[in-house]
Amino acid sequence: MDENLLKGFQEDFALLIETGFVAVKQLDEISATRIFHAAQAIRPEHSAPQIGLGYIALNKLEVKEATRIFEEVVSKEPENYLAQTFLGMSYLLTKTKRKKGEKLISEVMELTDDETIINLCKLSLEWAEKDLKKLKAPFQGDKEEEETEKELS
Repeated sequence: MDENLLKGFQEDFALLIETGFVAVKQLDEISATRIFHAAQAIRPEHSAPQIGLGYIALNKLEVKEATRIFEEVVSKEPENYLAQTFLGMSYLLTKTKRKKGEKLISEVMELTDDETIINLCKLSLEWAEKDLKKLKAPFQGDKEEEETEKELS
């Protein structure tokens, strides 16, 4: 793509990211995906579009894909607390990694000063405590546990 053309869109980058998250909230996956890909074309080195794509996967409960995306972002940016929180949330949905998710989210809460992320962490931990631990739901890792239990019986 022409560099001069891309420069004209640089100032719209933040707006695209915000619009992508609004599209996710409105359950418009197609628009959200296209918007995050457009943002990625403008700034391929920036992690925000990847976080947006991971957030789409997390909302669709595509836990493996969300985990992969957030692990990639965190490996490149170890102090990206939003990506770490979303990674922790992905782990919460994987029964075998739930404790790891709780630990990661608790660590983020201690490390960040961002009130929005702190509130997201608190809500995630409350959700894990109130809902995830009590429900017998088909989370990632349940099939492996059930197969192991059958083999042991």
